[in-house]
Amino acid sequence: MVQRRHNRVAGEQAVSFSIRSLFKRVAVQASASVAPAGNRSRAQELVDRGIAAEDSGASAQALQCYRQAIEADPGFAPAHMNLGIALQAAEDLAGAIASYRSAITLDRGYAAAHYNLAMARLSVGQYAEAEDDFRMALRLRAEFPEAWVGLAEALGALGRDNEALAALENAVRQRKDYAGALLNTGGLLQKMGRLSEAEAIHRRTLKLKPDYTEAHDILGHVLLSLGRVSEAMACHRRALELKPGFHEAYSNLLFCLSHDENVSAQALYAEHRRFGEIFETPLRSSWPPHPNSRDPERGLQIGFVSGDLRDHAAGRFIEPMLVQLARYPRISLHAYSNHAIEDNVTRRLRRQVSQWHRIAGLSDQAVAQAIRDDGIDVLVDLSGHSAGHRLLSFARRPAPVQASWIGYPGTTGLLAMDYYLADRFLLPPGQFDDQFTERIVRLPAWASYLPPESAPPVGPLPALSNGIVTFGSFNRPSKLSESVIALWAQLLRASPGARMLLAAMPGDGSVDALAGWFAREGIAPERLDFHARCGMDAYLAMHQQVDLCLDTFPYSGSTTTYHALWMGVPTLTLAGRTLPGRLSAGALGHLGLEGFVAHDAADFVLKGRSWASKVSALAALRAGLRGRFEQSLLCRPGAVAAGVGSALRSMWRRWCAGLPAESFEVRPECSKRS
Repeated sequence: MVQRRHNRVAGEQAVSFSIRSLFKRVAVQASASVAPAGNRSRAQELVDRGIAAEDSGASAQALQCYRQAIEADPGFAPAHMNLGIALQAAEDLAGAIASYRSAITLDRGYAAAHYNLAMARLSVGQYAEAEDDFRMALRLRAEFPEAWVGLAEALGALGRDNEALAALENAVRQRKDYAGALLNTGGLLQKMGRLSEAEAIHRRTLKLKPDYTEAHDILGHVLLSLGRVSEAMACHRRALELKPGFHEAYSNLLFCLSHDENVSAQALYAEHRRFGEIFETPLRSSWPPHPNSRDPERGLQIGFVSGDLRDHAAGRFIEPMLVQLARYPRISLHAYSNHAIEDNVTRRLRRQVSQWHRIAGLSDQAVAQAIRDDGIDVLVDLSGHSAGHRLLSFARRPAPVQASWIGYPGTTGLLAMDYYLADRFLLPPGQFDDQFTERIVRLPAWASYLPPESAPPVGPLPALSNGIVTFGSFNRPSKLSESVIALWAQLLRASPGARMLLAAMPGDGSVDALAGWFAREGIAPERLDFHARCGMDAYLAMHQQVDLCLDTFPYSGSTTTYHALWMGVPTLTLAGRTLPGRLSAGALGHLGLEGFVAHDAADFVLKGRSWASKVSALAALRAGLRGRFEQSLLCRPGAVAAGVGSALRSMWRRWCAGLPAESFEVRPECSKRS
């Protein structure tokens, strides 16, 4: 289970901070094109009718008006411009781009058309082209703060964050009360790891516009990243008060709740179900019948929906399995990618599937219809409530069988989701089933780990040479609550001389709160070593300074634990009562490392102190840990793919027989090619 956020560190959650708008009502004088007066007058009349039709919700009539205006006067640039806007609203981005380009061809000085073309290109991931169009709009119109905001988004997507920040500063300079530009500034600062500045900007935005729903929601992201869970939840709840249909804010609230140790398993499940009741229940009466042929042994059309089919933590779990599953003769794979950015990982994944569908920018209804049109038999969600999810498409029941896997440690809360894929170490049979609307399918292993190619060799245990035991944490700061620090401090007090290395810290170096929490627990600052977030190579090499990793709770490590194990460093974890608290325990169980799984705080300290006193045993374990990992099912993508293939076939057979979903387990020896 992987979570995400903009900084792309493994195990993080993403937040979108784009505020977009199109220029719509364009006066005739905005265009320099010339045509006979009678035709121009008729064209203007039709454009006005089209705008009125759009305002009243008659989108088809608006499209007709704009097309008639172009017929009346093909040289009337505003008609092409407004047709582009209407096509973009209808999710015909290719048609919108063509219309905007026609408007620009007729009038090269049409700044608003350059801007709208750039906005459409953002939606399809043409970031370099969008940059050029935004810059042209800015050359044509000196005061154009919206274009500066759009340019910032394009630059941010191209990885040029400092330039993006400068563009947003220009937008605010031109319009001091531009709340949208301030919101995007805060989002970009968060992406850059400058959390304290991001919080200040969002509070400034809310002072300017107290009921700004998105600002409340994104401030919640920042506060969670700062470990202030209660404040973060209050922000998400305020966003929902202001906009009850803001499903992204509800998903963010659910993610936030999973970090609160005071939220019971039952309460967490109830909140997920409430999401389903609010957003799914109104759709259930319109669930369509599925015409898919009920042949239990025929070839299957399998769809995977994700916002992370790229260089991302989730991609490292998806790719090795997909490569294997693509070879199965009776399975045809479809990928529905909900992210405009495509990279080398995306290109590799595209080669593994029969059909690749880009769905970023499409409505949930349009995505559901596309899936139905493709005749998908089993549809698999790879995001859960993480950023970029399309759960409201799943809520429309576009496929006869639907399952959730990998992307989110918990139930979707949807009755339309039939199955949740895990394994017996992650979710032991009979212990967690009542926390899911889905039926649990236990694979031989829930996923296959793909180690980074640049990972350095496992080094010797550092305590052997320096005589000091070093505990470490590579988890994101949002998991580091006061309670977590208090437990770690208890272990440090019980292990005189031991030190603690904390990595993945905010880029602005704001660790005062963490240091203060340790200080209140009697841990001197010289026993702590803080490291800012860094690149993958440096991050992996840093494990050579750590003897034993300490896990967080109630949300444990996932990708960070896998990376540590690959580098020969076990993780001491406190197994939780919900799936987010069992991610590390699941990995350790596969490697036979139950001795690093604690069951309460006292057991955590006892086990940690015991391992810290057994340096030779830790050194021996470290030397063979990568080999043990390689031999486990977690590093055997063929076995995982076989389990997935077998599970998909079993799900399908039950549907063909008219049977409801049920929990089952796929044993390694039972896995075979579907």
